[in-house]
Amino acid sequence: MSQHFDLIAIGGGSGGLAVAEKAAQLGRRVAVVESGKLGGTCVNAGCVPKKVMWFGAQLAAAVADAPGYGIAAQSQGLDWSKLVAGRQRYVAAINEYWDGYVERQGITRIQGQARFVDAKTIAVGDQHYSADHLVIATGGRPIVPRMPGAELGITSDGFFALETRPKRVAIIGGGYIGVELAGVLRAFGSEVTVVALEDRLLFLFDPMISETLAENMSAEGIEMRLEFEVAALEQDADGLSLVARDGARLSGFDTILWAVGRAPNTRELNLEAAGVKAQPNGIIPTDAFQNTNVPGIYALGDVTGRDPLTPVAIAAGRRLGERLFGGKPDLKLDYENIPTVVFTHPPIGKVGLTEPEARDRFGDTLTVYETAFTPMRYALNDHGPKTAMKLICAGPEERVVGIHMIGDGVDEMLQGFAVALKMGATKADLDNTVAIHPCSAEELVTLKVPVRRPG
Repeated sequence: MSQHFDLIAIGGGSGGLAVAEKAAQLGRRVAVVESGKLGGTCVNAGCVPKKVMWFGAQLAAAVADAPGYGIAAQSQGLDWSKLVAGRQRYVAAINEYWDGYVERQGITRIQGQARFVDAKTIAVGDQHYSADHLVIATGGRPIVPRMPGAELGITSDGFFALETRPKRVAIIGGGYIGVELAGVLRAFGSEVTVVALEDRLLFLFDPMISETLAENMSAEGIEMRLEFEVAALEQDADGLSLVARDGARLSGFDTILWAVGRAPNTRELNLEAAGVKAQPNGIIPTDAFQNTNVPGIYALGDVTGRDPLTPVAIAAGRRLGERLFGGKPDLKLDYENIPTVVFTHPPIGKVGLTEPEARDRFGDTLTVYETAFTPMRYALNDHGPKTAMKLICAGPEERVVGIHMIGDGVDEMLQGFAVALKMGATKADLDNTVAIHPCSAEELVTLKVPVRRPG
C-alpha cells in the first residue's frame, strides 16, 4: 500500500526544497525524497563551501597587501585542517537548519533513492509513494570523461574532501568551477595550471571578461595551457601527468582535478517507467512552465539544462508551487536576463547579452562602452588585479542589454544593476544617476565615450 501526497519533490536541493516549501505553505500534503543530505550540491559540495574557501583566499591576499598600507602583517602559513573543519561545521549547521525547517513545515522527508514505478508513483526502497504532482529536481554530478587513467583525477566533490592542500595541481576545465578553484588554490600557495580545450577561459562569457581574467590569473602566477586536448592521465615517477592527443605532456602534479562540467542526476530515476522523455545526456526538456512531456510530472533546476544556478532553481520551484496550488495558472520564471557571478580573484559579474550575442540579435545598432583600471584598493601597493567593465546598449534609445564586470566588489554591485537592466534601463537612466564616489561602481554611471558606435 502506497502513501499518497499532493506533491512529491524528488531531490532535496534548492529547487526541490523551494517547491515543497511553497506547496506546504499553501496547505498541501508534501514529501521530499533525498538520498543524501538536504541542501543539495549548493550547500554540501558547491556554492556554500566554495564561498567559504573563497573568503579564506581573499583574506590570504589581504595579508600580503597589508604592508603597503603600513600594517606589519605577515602570513604564518595556512592551517588547511582548521579551515576545512570550520567550513564543515558551517555546512553542518545549514544541514541541521533544513532538517528542522522541513519538519516544522510539515513536509514528510523520505530518505533514499527514488525510482519511478509509473506516472503517479515512485518507489524508495521497498515502499511506494504516489502523488498528483511529481517534481524532478535531482541536480547534477561532476563529469569525468572516459579515457585512460581518468580515475587518477578528482572532481569538485573530491576537492571538498581534500585533507591537505595540494602543492602542485592541474585543473582540467576553463569554466566556472575550474577558474574558481584555481584562484582559491593559488591564493593558498599551490602551484596551479589550468588546462582547457577551448582557446579562452570562460568561453561562453563576453570576450572582455575572458581576456581580463587571463591577464589577472597570469599575474597571480597561474599557468594556462589552452587548446590542450587531454587524452589520458598517467602516474609516473614524477607524480601525475596529463597527456594530450597530439602527444604533448604536462608532468609533476600531485593532484589533477576534473572541472569539465556536470551531468544531470537522472540515470537512476527509471524515467522510462513514467514515460518521461530525456535527452541522451540526461537532460529533461521542459516547457516554460516546467512541464515535462508527461502531465503531472515537472522538472526544474540543473536537470533541465537551463541556467544551472541555485537562485534559478529556487525561483522556478517557488513559481511552480504557486502555479499548482496558489491560483496563479500563468505564473512562470522568466529565464531572460538572469545575473550570475563567478568567484574568481577578483570576481566576475554579468547580466544580459555578451557583445557577440547582442550583435547577432540587434545587428549594428549597438553602442558599447568600456573601462579598465586598477581599483583604489591597491593605491598603496605595487600590484593589484585589473578591474574591467562593459556596458552594451541597443538602438537609438540605448537600452542597456548587457553588463559585464570583473574586479573587486562586482559580485555585490551587480544585483542592483541587474534590477535596472531587467526594468529596461537606458544609458540615459544610468547617466542621470548620481555617482557614489570614490568606488568602482560609479564607473558604470559615468561612462561617456563609447568604444564602438552603431553603424
